Amino acid sequence: MSQVSIIGSGNVGANTAFFIAETGIEDVLLFDIQEGLAAGKALDMMEAAPIRRYRNRLRAASSLEQIAGSEVVVLAAGRVRRPGMKREDLLADSMRLVCELAPEVARLAPEAVVIVATEPVDPVVRRFVRLSGLPRGRVLGIGGCLDATRLRQAIARELGVSTENVSALVIGRHSDSMLVLPRCCSVSGVPLPQLLSIERIEALVRQTVEAGDLIVQMAQRSSAYYAPSAAAADLVNAVHMDLGRVLCVSLLLEGEYGLRDVALSLPAVIGKAGARRVLTPRLSDAELEALRRSARE
Repeated sequence: MSQVSIIGSGNVGANTAFFIAETGIEDVLLFDIQEGLAAGKALDMMEAAPIRRYRNRLRAASSLEQIAGSEVVVLAAGRVRRPGMKREDLLADSMRLVCELAPEVARLAPEAVVIVATEPVDPVVRRFVRLSGLPRGRVLGIGGCLDATRLRQAIARELGVSTENVSALVIGRHSDSMLVLPRCCSVSGVPLPQLLSIERIEALVRQTVEAGDLIVQMAQRSSAYYAPSAAAADLVNAVHMDLGRVLCVSLLLEGEYGLRDVALSLPAVIGKAGARRVLTPRLSDAELEALRRSARE
């Protein structure tokens, strides 16, 4: 069975491991610089295996060297946001982590797809590509996936329908400047603007933009981790199963919409090699300008 390695065994890393374990698709290796943390989390989850019938193994790594040959590496290390903090406030610490980890991940797992959950996702993706030398299609951030799943939940709640029937598209930065495309959101194929007024759609967009901050404010001692972990595990599944799913991921742009050397979320076809094709929905002049503003942040 192939292996996914998760660097960082805090809430996001551990719950990503849990969601992967529940699918049974890959063995999971947890690594953390805090001694005993990864081992404790892995043992706790494996003790659930007889009940949950896991077919895969979860284990802890004593050194980063053990990620060698991984099919997927999930970067989930980093500080936790506190009330009043923005994602950008984590930038300096996260960049130090990337400077240490990117070259090592590229050395140890040169064929891996790297999934970035460390905040702020977009700058981390950009720096990781630059320092690792990996192709941009193999370094993917969860930003757009997470924003879209939050919007899907908001739409489903508003309309009283199952989330399974809702699709949504959020592009741009994983920040206050994210760009929601309502005409690309639908319920069983019915475009969202045919179901809700402009005012209600704008309210749902605000809820999506503010969702992460609201969770930090309410929880006080932790930022969101269940939804980010689910988004990361969903990407792992799409890569491992070579599904060709269209998911919105943060990646380094190479000319899309005239933008270069900046990372933000766009829909892409995800499979074994990562993002094998980037899709560029047609944007209005106003949307294009909003996307460019988002890129300039």
